[in-house]
Amino acid sequence: MIIEVPSPFPYKDDKVVPWKYDVNIVTPKDEKLKAIIGDVGEGMEGTVECQTRGGKGVVRRYSGAGYSLAKGMGIGKHIVSDNFTVGGYRWAIYFYPDGKNPEDSSTYVSVFIALASEGTDVRALFELTLMDQSGKGKHKVHSHFDRSLESGPYTLKYRGSMWGYKRFFRRALLETSDYLKDDCLIINCTVGVVVSAIDCSRLHSIQVPVSDIGAHFGMLLENMEGSDITFDVAGEKFRSHKLVLAARSPVFRTEIFDGVDEQKKEMVITDLEPRVFKALLHFIYRDPLSEDAESVESSSASLSSVSETLIAKLLAAADRYCLERLKLMCESRLCKNISVNSVAKILALADEYHATELKAVCLRFAAENLAAVMRSDGFEYLKDNCPLLQSELLKTIAGCEEDYSSGGKSRSVWAQLSDGTDTNGRRVRQRT
Repeated sequence: MIIEVPSPFPYKDDKVVPWKYDVNIVTPKDEKLKAIIGDVGEGMEGTVECQTRGGKGVVRRYSGAGYSLAKGMGIGKHIVSDNFTVGGYRWAIYFYPDGKNPEDSSTYVSVFIALASEGTDVRALFELTLMDQSGKGKHKVHSHFDRSLESGPYTLKYRGSMWGYKRFFRRALLETSDYLKDDCLIINCTVGVVVSAIDCSRLHSIQVPVSDIGAHFGMLLENMEGSDITFDVAGEKFRSHKLVLAARSPVFRTEIFDGVDEQKKEMVITDLEPRVFKALLHFIYRDPLSEDAESVESSSASLSSVSETLIAKLLAAADRYCLERLKLMCESRLCKNISVNSVAKILALADEYHATELKAVCLRFAAENLAAVMRSDGFEYLKDNCPLLQSELLKTIAGCEEDYSSGGKSRSVWAQLSDGTDTNGRRVRQRT
């Protein structure tokens, strides 16, 4: 028993950087194609707009007689967009009205995305969507983004490398479909550049040591520099600092600053032993338990000795001065000392000093080892001094019974009383 003091591209080592851009198809530089299609301003005006947030890039538009003029321009002839930047690289869209290769010229249009800047082994994901202009939303999507990172990215080796579809869409179907409206096609394009996420912490790290504030305050406690109050504990003097005490304990703050005499230089402590007050100050200044408090007697300790341990008395002091962390630390140490012989006394301590977690552990332990506990001196102590705890123990036993009935254990806590064994089936020696 122990008392204890989202991305759209979920890739682990690499990440995809999608950018939004708005790209219009522009007139190609080829003079022969200009003669066929027309100059910029004759239905092929183009702009590029780049933003640094994820989204879709739109490739558009054939306006006026754009598509009909482009049709028949020749196999391998293309219309190219202005360059746009994604992930630090320039890209361009190539549209082949008569197909990119001879075998596709009579049947399909081709669409490709090309790396337009210098680059080596650029890894990217692409998506091309032919937009349904009827409003029905039946878009034609060609995407890499639904594939895993290991198989999905396409590697473009050098400038001019392309990714796309030679058979993007059957030409005859395209010309009679809702994708072509007013001699105009709209193609949405998304480019996601895969960049390696270099974990600098694996290569270079600067270790930050644990906080040493406790050590510094501990030195303040040792040399008493700047101390402004003295405590008299059974004749032994302890010098301290009002601000430190007030910062750590609301009780000290009230006693020091809300009293009749705020300028008082000495206080008398009548309800603590010097060793307990010393351990209390050690925690207030340093935070951990003192070495003396860490030393808890073994589980074979006699009934009377449990309440006399430093850790038990420090628990009382922690409750007295509202030091919740110290109280929990004391609970944790006492929890390790729970046994058949000590559980009743520790339970009484936990109840008296409002140690709720320690109390819950003690009740559970006593319920699960009921026969042995009832034959101990501690149980007699509970009967004589803590009758209310007996009723709480019965409630805990009832809770254990529910666990047994639901299959938690094979033996009832009441059954152990009939044959002198504990809940684990171990024989318990009868007291004489």
